[in-house]
Amino acid sequence: MQSAYIVSAKRSIVSPINGSLSSLPINELAAPVINNAIEASGINADAVDELIVSNALGAGGNPARLIALSSNLPEKVAGLSIDRQCVGGLDAIMLGIKLVQSGSANVIVAGGVESYSNRPIRLAQAYDKILVPYNTPEFSPNSNAEIHLAEAAFIIAEKFGFTQMDQDLFAIKSHAKALDSKKSLSDEIVKIGPENFSFDPYSRNLSLKLCGRAPKLFGSITHANTAISADAASFVVICKNVLKGEKALKLISGTTVGANPKLPGLAPLDAIKGVFDVSGLNEKDINQVEIMEAYASQAMACIAGSGLETLKTNPKGGALARGHPIGASGAILVTRLFSDLSPGEVGLAAIAAAGGIGSAALFGCIG
Repeated sequence: MQSAYIVSAKRSIVSPINGSLSSLPINELAAPVINNAIEASGINADAVDELIVSNALGAGGNPARLIALSSNLPEKVAGLSIDRQCVGGLDAIMLGIKLVQSGSANVIVAGGVESYSNRPIRLAQAYDKILVPYNTPEFSPNSNAEIHLAEAAFIIAEKFGFTQMDQDLFAIKSHAKALDSKKSLSDEIVKIGPENFSFDPYSRNLSLKLCGRAPKLFGSITHANTAISADAASFVVICKNVLKGEKALKLISGTTVGANPKLPGLAPLDAIKGVFDVSGLNEKDINQVEIMEAYASQAMACIAGSGLETLKTNPKGGALARGHPIGASGAILVTRLFSDLSPGEVGLAAIAAAGGIGSAALFGCIG
């Protein structure tokens, strides 16, 4: 088995739905990020063997091929699209690493893109030809086994004893960390869109007073402690060789697991345990954690349930302060680790998805 290294990682800003990236279809959103990631890697675009793209809200048609043809990649790159909803961006990267490790490819670009602003209208055509609009597809065959994600987040909050104030304070902290780090994100962010931001524009000075005004979604779950739907792209370059002294990430252990579809937010607990068991590492060995904040209660539960240190978790803010571009969110976690980790350090990325899916990956930084 040959080695595989992430040698560059880039992303766009994360822009709230109908924000500064809303005019861009997914190929125009993804292509500049891919081109910039390849340039940063020092690898010739003609050397790329495959592009793997996570996209959750598209209308099909293999968006990876469309994106490949819209970027500087050669025509030989066929493009592979995957849909594992929220975990897809992380899973695309892990799949790319495994393809390089297997010898099936030497250079792969992998990540995800989502344009919530341009998501297609979904209509189900029944046998009687009546078109029935729907917003969310089924994620389990038994409707009784699946509940609204906000309700599931509330059940998690109740299970762990998190009050609304606890969740609001977590969200406030996420925004504060994001605001404090605005100037340090420019290296990982590719400026695109009419406003050319070099930071995530949704982050703000949140307070308990503002949180108290937020509309409720279910119980203690409100718009303030829930990640807003968003647009973004994030991609990494994976190759079999790395120059001596060049910064890179190497996968130590990664897994994706299925769990209780009623409480999908807890699925990362099993995934995190899995990567710790395989690697022989534990929470004390981790220098930085990037965990998805779809809901404050979900992130808090995964942090507490895995024994992770809050000071090491999402040090520059999380999705509560950025937004949740479904297919890209997992890839953004890896890009954050690539930017922040120093040689010799270990980072953990973890994320949940609807239907009861959890993905986690441990990366070691070399250089």
